[in-house]
Amino acid sequence: MPELVTAPEVVKQQTIAEGKRRGHWGAVWRRLSRSPLFYVSAVLLVVMVGMALVPALFAPADPHECDLGDTLAGAGGGQWLGRDLQGCDVFSRSVYGARASLGIGIAVSLVTGALGGVVGAAAGYFGGPVDAVLSRITEIFLAIPLLLGASVLLTLFGSKGSGALTVIVALSVHGWPQVARITRSAVMETKQQDYVLAAAAIGCSRVRALTRHVVPNSLGPWLVVVTTNLGVFITYESIISMLGIGLRPPTISWGQMIHDAQARFLEAILPVLGPALFLSVTVLAFILLGDVVRDAIDPRIHS
Repeated sequence: MPELVTAPEVVKQQTIAEGKRRGHWGAVWRRLSRSPLFYVSAVLLVVMVGMALVPALFAPADPHECDLGDTLAGAGGGQWLGRDLQGCDVFSRSVYGARASLGIGIAVSLVTGALGGVVGAAAGYFGGPVDAVLSRITEIFLAIPLLLGASVLLTLFGSKGSGALTVIVALSVHGWPQVARITRSAVMETKQQDYVLAAAAIGCSRVRALTRHVVPNSLGPWLVVVTTNLGVFITYESIISMLGIGLRPPTISWGQMIHDAQARFLEAILPVLGPALFLSVTVLAFILLGDVVRDAIDPRIHS
């Protein structure tokens, strides 16, 4: 017969668990601060976020000031990436395109992270019928490829699909299942720890144990997948805009710029190369950050 856990022992176990959690995150930060890739990705992302927030500080010209007389003009005269088919400065439009592309990527990552985190945590912690129902729903959405599902939704929306909110909804509907599965696995592992069982032994409610003990100790895998998904969703937004079913003029985004310039790619490469370069650098920065965060959080790498 298992021994009963006394209140002092429970408090001691909870205190030790909280101390370990603080020590764990302190160790994570120390590993991050020693990684050169962390600073490289952080600097790149700070620059890109700065472009999204205050593009006028980075853009040499107004993105809406176009001269048809300079259609597809090459680089030179302060125009670092030349002009596009409408005679607009490609570099300036690429800078202003960061707002829509980054904004949608961050918004979708937050929505899918929150929805997937709640579903995964509930399924992993409560188990039984709750886990069975939520897992089946997750598998149904996982069976539909994200890009295909979002494209179908945006096509059904038709002309209404040009808004940023519609794009966010279309990507979020199919983007949360992966977060849910990873969160579920992390929660199922954490809820078997001694401090969680001790909290239950003294009458701590299941909801309180979930929010106070299980969730804080399951944030590592969730944080990694949400960070990595930032670059993934920026890429998906660019793809659907490039296909002509995402953001549309007058909104400026990297995907929409590539869509407008791809027909004249052989005549002028800079209108395609400019936004593609901004997109590649941003996605690379998020991928590097996700890899660094994963390596810093995963205890098996540093055991």
